[in-house]
Amino acid sequence: MEQTYNINTLGTRFSRQALGDGMRDGVPIGLGYFAVSFSLGIAAKNAGLTPFQGFLASLLCNASAGEYAGFTLIAAGATYLELAVVTLIANARYLLMSCAMSQRLDPAMPGFHRPLMAFHITDELFGIAIARPGCLNPFYSYGAVLVAAPCWAVGTALGAIAGGLLPLRLVSAFSVALYGMFLAVIIPAARQSKVIAGLIVLCFGASYGAAHLPAVSRVSGGTRTIILTVVLSAAAALLFPQNTEEDETNA
Repeated sequence: MEQTYNINTLGTRFSRQALGDGMRDGVPIGLGYFAVSFSLGIAAKNAGLTPFQGFLASLLCNASAGEYAGFTLIAAGATYLELAVVTLIANARYLLMSCAMSQRLDPAMPGFHRPLMAFHITDELFGIAIARPGCLNPFYSYGAVLVAAPCWAVGTALGAIAGGLLPLRLVSAFSVALYGMFLAVIIPAARQSKVIAGLIVLCFGASYGAAHLPAVSRVSGGTRTIILTVVLSAAAALLFPQNTEEDETNA
């Protein structure tokens, strides 16, 4: 009997369909990145970076909060150590995302794929990858990165070139696209599961409360995000465990 495979379970093989799916899903993310990175490019210009330096910074660091923090410290004349520590704190949530994604990889997958996939983890790219059923094919992530990463880097360079040419309000308006990307990631999953929908509402409420409660609000935004992520995800895993046998049957 001929054996059939699901593209999501072939974690050790090249899949043209997985690559194409990743590029398709990366298009709206890339367009959002292109718009949002304009304001990042202006921050790079204010820090004294050239458009090419801003381009390299975004190409090698796919993290808006980390880059904003880095450019701010560069403008303030901070040391390399201070820059490394602040960037690590701002991007610490990606450690959690990497751990979550590692549970979705085929154990037989060659090891070199893991650092490549981890290097390009962002909130949006993680969201579309983790939503895939079954084991995650690395070429799906590569396809999304091939579209999204250049848009992020080029947008930063163009923002640095535009500099003071565009009104500040217009540049700030570009950031609205980022919220649209988040909605595109969470709405489909919420429509399929009432549990996920309830957890999303709970996450919004907890995040708002943490930002306004007297004691918790003094903690940095990145640290609050990490704490909420660990607590809420652990509680969800304990209260609503996932049926892995059912997932494998449906994959």
